[in-house]
Amino acid sequence: MSGLTIDPATAGAAFAEQVTAFLAAVEPLDDRQLLAASRCHGWAVLDVVVHVRGGLEEMLRGCTAPTADPPTADAASYWTAAADPVDPVDGILWTRRTASAYSRPRRAVRHLRDAADAVLVATRQWADAEHLAGSRVRFQGHVLTAADFLATWAVELAVHQLDLGRDLDVPAPPAAALRLARATVEALLERTLPGALGDLEVLLLGAGRRAVPPELTGLIRPVLG
Repeated sequence: MSGLTIDPATAGAAFAEQVTAFLAAVEPLDDRQLLAASRCHGWAVLDVVVHVRGGLEEMLRGCTAPTADPPTADAASYWTAAADPVDPVDGILWTRRTASAYSRPRRAVRHLRDAADAVLVATRQWADAEHLAGSRVRFQGHVLTAADFLATWAVELAVHQLDLGRDLDVPAPPAAALRLARATVEALLERTLPGALGDLEVLLLGAGRRAVPPELTGLIRPVLG
């Protein structure tokens, strides 16, 4: 697998833009829309929102765990290192039970906003590219540069923004996050994909959110866990 290290300026800008875009996609949704099906198997849109809120809170804990240890994963290998080999059903149902605790779906949006705001504040310490370049964090048992950490989360949030739009009309993720997602998929596949295959399509296919058509079999496959 080819390595992928993202430069600090690109990672920081893409992450901040993607967090803002995900929040902007969710905030207009009403209770009924939040109960619509998502592209994420077993989850409604509300479940995706709750999952992302939990992820941002976990990311916030990662922001407070700097380390001087050398990186053990980069912006591409993180996806294989973080892949969960166990049956995902327990996690799917845990998120559904957590989401069902809300008396109204819209109340989950406020918690998402709180988590997003906190992460954006916490990562402002890395707004200076020179500082970001020298920072490393420990996250989920791995060590990443701060830039690669932000890049992986830009891609993660782009995937989940696409998840919102199975049955709803929501905006596409920002172009910068889609470019990072394409670079990640290509690194994991160890090949450059044809330019005719757009970044959005690469992410849908690479994240397993759309079935690979017969003409692309052998060229691309789901690689983002």
